[in-house]
Amino acid sequence: MRAFIAIDMPDPVRTALENLQERIPLGKLTDPDQMHLTLAFLGEQPDDMIQAAHEALEGIRFPAFDLQLQGLGTFGNREPTVLWAGVKDPTQVKALHDKVLPALHGAGLSLERRRLRPHVTLARFDRSGPPEHEKLARFLSRWDSFPSPAFRVEGFGLWRSTLRPSGAIHDELAYYPLD
Repeated sequence: MRAFIAIDMPDPVRTALENLQERIPLGKLTDPDQMHLTLAFLGEQPDDMIQAAHEALEGIRFPAFDLQLQGLGTFGNREPTVLWAGVKDPTQVKALHDKVLPALHGAGLSLERRRLRPHVTLARFDRSGPPEHEKLARFLSRWDSFPSPAFRVEGFGLWRSTLRPSGAIHDELAYYPLD
């Protein structure tokens, strides 16, 4: 099973992101119902490892915190492949991530080491060339400081990701409330 650990987006934030997506001039937009902030990507794992991850995540204690998305950016350097909304202050997200990773390692999962860059994916791009880059640059210059409504993170989840030609479908398998 392909899985990940993430914070789900509440409806007011989804609505704000969807409204912003209406202005994105190119790319394949992320389905607002699939928007999330990934804390850890587990990749393809056997069911017993997913169960071990679940049991480890149940033991995490962390206080609830406030979060706000703000600012936009891209991954892909010269050839942007992803447009994302960033986190205004990622301190608490990173601290939660720093609790999740050791729990997963302790459960026997060996994960690819990646630097956490908290974000919500808004769109994906094919390699498109300079004319499309100009459209994207204009969009970013206009909407770069985009803020979403702030919200309280009261928990996170273990999610299954099913890949389809039309895009991934994410289903929450378990929810872990914060203190």
